[in-house]
Amino acid sequence: MYSIKPDEIVPQMEELGTVAELGATILEGELAVSGLLTHGSPTSPVSAGWFGCTQGRFEMVYPFTEQATVVAGEVTLRNALTGEAVRYRPGDSWFVQKGTPVTWEIHTARFVKHYFAVA
Repeated sequence: MYSIKPDEIVPQMEELGTVAELGATILEGELAVSGLLTHGSPTSPVSAGWFGCTQGRFEMVYPFTEQATVVAGEVTLRNALTGEAVRYRPGDSWFVQKGTPVTWEIHTARFVKHYFAVA
């Protein structure tokens, strides 16, 4: 069992390059990413894990359906289809369906979420 609580110490994550290497379009910033799986693998139909990113802005179309909880930092997600934008802080969660175009704006030097994803 994993406890996911705001501002807890996050496990050491593996450096994964930038969000561009994960299929996103960088709009501003370096956006270095790191991650650590807690369930499944990158190719599993169901996976979960920690995801961290440095400050900046990027666009992506969600390649999976996701529920996520912010553990550290702050981010605003804007749904490009509806224009709805919501700012998330530690303890806040979201749910997004596969295929949704989203603009991310990470406001803090470091952002970390724990996610549950379904391909």
